[in-house]
Amino acid sequence: QVQLVESGGGLVQPGGSLKLSCLASGSFFSIYAVGWYRQAPGKQRELVATITRGGSTNYADSVKGRFTISADNAKNTMYLQMNSLKPEDTAVYYCNGIPGVFSWGQGTQVTVSS
Repeated sequence: QVQLVESGGGLVQPGGSLKLSCLASGSFFSIYAVGWYRQAPGKQRELVATITRGGSTNYADSVKGRFTISADNAKNTMYLQMNSLKPEDTAVYYCNGIPGVFSWGQGTQVTVSS
């Protein structure tokens, strides 16, 4: 059974950076692709970045050029480096498979505000 624990969120000013971590137990990295999702208040959860077993990455247009997804299989950890943050990036961020086949973790809150 896969368990996911997200961390690294916080309050940051516009233009700032944060690095999120997703510690996974079980066979999280055994599926074809995993990724980061986010859910803003009053909005549906959306997929923002994906990484495949082969290391290929893909990003939502809204974060392309600003966010970088990476994974360290040996540490069972996935990361999301977020730069040039904007207020519209404010959301709870989650990691999961593609699609979201595992139980959702508690997420980590990212708030971008001056």
